[in-house]
Amino acid sequence: MPNESGVVLGGLWKGKLPLLGGQLDVTISVVPLAGGKYFGALDVPAQKISRTITEIIVRGDSVLMRMPSVSSHYEARYDAAKQELSGDWSSGGVKSPVVLRHSPMPTTSAPGARLTPPYREEEVVVNNPTARLNLSATLTVPAGPGPFPAVLLVSDVDGQDRDGTIGDYHMLGALADYLTRRGIAVLRYDDRGVGQSGGNTSTTTTAMRVSDVQAAMNFLRARLEININRIGMIGHGEGANVALLAAGQPLPPAFVVSLAGYGLPGEQTLLEQQVAELRATKLDPALVQVAYERQRTMYGIIRNTNPPQAQAIVSNMLRQDQPTLTPEAATASAAKMLTPWRRFFLAFDPIAELDQVKCPVLLLNGTSDQQAPADMHLEALEKELKSFNRAVTVKRLPGVNHLFQPPKTEWTLMNGEMMPLFSPAAEETIREWIMGLWTKDVKH
Repeated sequence: MPNESGVVLGGLWKGKLPLLGGQLDVTISVVPLAGGKYFGALDVPAQKISRTITEIIVRGDSVLMRMPSVSSHYEARYDAAKQELSGDWSSGGVKSPVVLRHSPMPTTSAPGARLTPPYREEEVVVNNPTARLNLSATLTVPAGPGPFPAVLLVSDVDGQDRDGTIGDYHMLGALADYLTRRGIAVLRYDDRGVGQSGGNTSTTTTAMRVSDVQAAMNFLRARLEININRIGMIGHGEGANVALLAAGQPLPPAFVVSLAGYGLPGEQTLLEQQVAELRATKLDPALVQVAYERQRTMYGIIRNTNPPQAQAIVSNMLRQDQPTLTPEAATASAAKMLTPWRRFFLAFDPIAELDQVKCPVLLLNGTSDQQAPADMHLEALEKELKSFNRAVTVKRLPGVNHLFQPPKTEWTLMNGEMMPLFSPAAEETIREWIMGLWTKDVKH
């Protein structure tokens, strides 16, 4: 899609960068974003430069590409007829003429089509001897001998696959790809009852998930290419709470990154989420309050009544609220509200055991998060952790939502449709913080 000046940059731009005694192959991948902006990434394989963020500014037929992390920039003219960029590449005070030629971005629209990543990808099985089950997983390892730092990705509530798939968005898969390309090995797995993993999601409580992540950590510790002293966890939502629980037990991770972790008790979290959903529909505030009180009553019954009685009472309440609901449908809906996971989560206090967490922690939340608003959850976690742990870093990301997507104006445009992506600012914040942990170690 051309911008107002007719410049079409979407695709791959390839050329040769002159170097004393030879040339370097250079590729810049450019993806159009909404609002006339672009996302760019630089690859120079010979110098092991991979997916380096490239800022792109277009004025008329002039194109400026900046690569701050490698102290380089490229000033060029766009030639529509030749599909070329011609200009000067500046790096380290040296300016060289460079021509980049356009080629289409490789298509991945065919079923199962996927570009081969520049790292090793291995399908593995994680055995959890405590729960007597196996978890299907993917381990991605950077190119080279290692040993590498590593992270374990832990998903939010409900059974999710290893990529954290929601429609066309693959939250955990995107984060794993980003980190692995930048020197960090990543292990991610299908939750219990998902894919080829054993167990049942609805019967798995937050506390039970701790044994899954402990088993996954031990899997990483047994790998020769992984640095055993630099294995951490990145958890999203409930997954962040699972990671923090594991960090307070023997053999903790080296660090924890909390992505929108919950800081309020489970019952309050679920009630606040319901209120946010109802308010989003523009429902009358008085009716929102009625629904809130009704739901709170149901949760009180679930928490304080034995399951058979609770199911009968909740089923009756549902039929009173929805007269057209059949007895069978009401019973089925009540049963879904009485799973072992929900009964545990309603009584779960995420800050009760945080005083045992001694490792560095990064708390990240987006300012547009409606499921775990930062002014409720982030502040509660921050206050508790900082009361006894000095290695706590807290950041709020403007415009980022609960799924760590940036504002829609920054989404990728593909075939005329806006496609969600993991916030680039969040990705780089995570990478920079993790790698900075060892920079500090070296300095001390």
